Amino acid sequence: MAAALAAGDRAPLIVLPDAEGVERRSDQLGGAPLVLFFYPKDDTPGCTAEACAFRDSFADLQALGAQVWGVSGDDAASHQRFAARHRLPYPLLVDRGNGLRQAFGVPSVLGLLPGRVTYVIDGDGVIRHVFNNLLDGAAHRREAIAALERLRAERVAGSGG
Repeated sequence: MAAALAAGDRAPLIVLPDAEGVERRSDQLGGAPLVLFFYPKDDTPGCTAEACAFRDSFADLQALGAQVWGVSGDDAASHQRFAARHRLPYPLLVDRGNGLRQAFGVPSVLGLLPGRVTYVIDGDGVIRHVFNNLLDGAAHRREAIAALERLRAERVAGSGG
């Protein structure tokens, strides 16, 4: 596994299918920031809390200009059931071989359970914030929104406005 990526690192290119088979590519986001959250498994309590927290704040995340993508090693059928059951408005990417998880260096817990890590990536592909917390899924949304608000403030300051 690659070393864990940190704020300031360039994010690897993301090219994965979502639950519907649509190829999602980070190089086609048109400069929009990306909230990329890795979670252990569909329909488990912590993952459901995390996914629903992002769902409940989806309008706020969109207002901050961000795309939101969830990632786990579950297959497309599992993602489809999970997304439908919880009315998730964002894509869930299928990382069956955990290649993307490994490229980001997302750690496992005790070497067994896939970790829960959220990355906020700016429009230039640079990781601006990393939040690693297995137990508090809902905190990932709060961390992502705070990081996006900082990004927006930096853009406004940088534009002289």
